[in-house]
Amino acid sequence: MIVFDLSCRSAGHRFEGWFRSSEDFARQQNDGLLCCPECGSSEIEKAVMAPAVGRKGNQMPVVRPEAAAGEPISPAGHAPDGPSGQVSTMTPDMRHALDTLIRLQKAALERSTWVGADFAEQARAMHYGERAAEAIHGQATHEEVEDLIDEGVEIAPLPFPVAPPDIVN
Repeated sequence: MIVFDLSCRSAGHRFEGWFRSSEDFARQQNDGLLCCPECGSSEIEKAVMAPAVGRKGNQMPVVRPEAAAGEPISPAGHAPDGPSGQVSTMTPDMRHALDTLIRLQKAALERSTWVGADFAEQARAMHYGERAAEAIHGQATHEEVEDLIDEGVEIAPLPFPVAPPDIVN
């Protein structure tokens, strides 16, 4: 996965997008599949972003002694997040939104059935009344997803990747 900072040309709203590759971004942009989450504009472009350069594995993060509130801070001014001393730029509102998305996806998955690679076939069968409708989740190729959308089958991507039930971490 690759993360790009994006912006809409019409209002300049900035947001983040996750893609399988640069080519995937370009294809979605050309097909008009991208839209601004704030204003709905489909005129989306990559925004200028700083490169993510990781530190060497043998380097420790630099942490200043203490901030006014008594918490250590990094050179960038953000409190370290976690025992490793990694720096988090996530605001409390962002953390809350992420936690909410995680809880909602977990609840949705608990109330749905894993159909694996048969997702497109099962979703299509429910759409055409060939089987009883129920909540399902699974895997589909990009082409299968495009075909389902073209046929009017109501589907939605999950915000976070899901491992098949037979795969154990």
